[in-house]
Amino acid sequence: MELSATARLVKCLLCACAPLAAQGCRDREIIEARAAPTPSHPAVSSASGPDTPSLQSAAIASAPPFARELVGEKVTAEGHAMGTHLAFAGFTTAAIDAAHVHALFDAATAEIVRLEKLMTTWDPASEVSRINAAAGSEPVHVGDETLEVVRESIRASQMSEGCFDITFETLHGLWKFDQDLDPHPPSAADVRGALKYLGYKHVKIDELAHTVLLDEPHVRIGLGGIAKGYAVDKASKVLLDAGMTSFYVQAGGDLYAHGIKADGSPWIAGIRDPRGADGDYFAAMPVTDHAFSTAGDYERSYVVGGRRYHHIIDPHTGYPATASRSVTIWAPTALLADEIDDAVFILGPEKGLALVESLDGVGAVIVDSKNRVWTSKRLEGKIHRAHPPRDGV
Repeated sequence: MELSATARLVKCLLCACAPLAAQGCRDREIIEARAAPTPSHPAVSSASGPDTPSLQSAAIASAPPFARELVGEKVTAEGHAMGTHLAFAGFTTAAIDAAHVHALFDAATAEIVRLEKLMTTWDPASEVSRINAAAGSEPVHVGDETLEVVRESIRASQMSEGCFDITFETLHGLWKFDQDLDPHPPSAADVRGALKYLGYKHVKIDELAHTVLLDEPHVRIGLGGIAKGYAVDKASKVLLDAGMTSFYVQAGGDLYAHGIKADGSPWIAGIRDPRGADGDYFAAMPVTDHAFSTAGDYERSYVVGGRRYHHIIDPHTGYPATASRSVTIWAPTALLADEIDDAVFILGPEKGLALVESLDGVGAVIVDSKNRVWTSKRLEGKIHRAHPPRDGV
């Protein structure tokens, strides 16, 4: 059957991602193309269950007044920090030329690198490493930013029934999905042995003393599930404070887009097909003044005996979560999107959507373990579907 004009345009938008994917950006991308016009009779999917297969409408607002200030020269930059690829894009204005934009992107990158030095577990001198080294013995004094991220991590644990838990680092060495990739799952006995020490309630914060204590010597924390979102927000603030009105900042799977492009269209972000190849995006949506983050079981994973093992570990079982294939979160801040995507992934579509709907300005697109697509109420009419996600292990 021939595709409608809107479906053909959305397919073109998604195909436009391929050149970006080749540069190393993964999970979702900004798509450099004009947005589709709004159909007269948009199709809206159900928010209480899997999506209908129909294409959803684009609801693109007219350009705000500041768009007239954009000169229209697009500037891009790339980098590497926090173990992932960084990507920046933005438009010049009458007050900020291309050279100034490049300098601001350098400053934003420096901000991300600065935060990485505080929160990495790879550097024994980082604040997080010092917390881990003192586990079970004494509290460690930390700066405002590490304290803020640890505090927010505990809040995320509390509201997600413990599905988000920075003490996942306690399992480090059992599951090997990073540079030490080893396609051999640990034994059940080893998982049980480490699991008994895992739990966010072992993390104690003293707000007055500005300290963090791990009350059990075997417990370790890692901020890999939240620090990149925090860093994207801080990098975005560098650009906002300098007066940039149209840009995006991306660190691996975490993205924040501000304003609109010089042609008056919004930034468009693609949602990767969990079983598709790099650059295969089954859906897309406009993103303006919002963050966009996807957690997927296709990155840092391996398949053994017909079962996929991946890096998103359920803290309740010590094994990779099985309720979802991917979760994309749309949220006011990259910090919130980053902490919520893994939690919703572990909770699964029904409990996960309930959590999403309870948070102001948050939406979600979930591909569940049976390859069904679920969309939250706030994203009704915003998602452009090009094709159903492909099935597979």
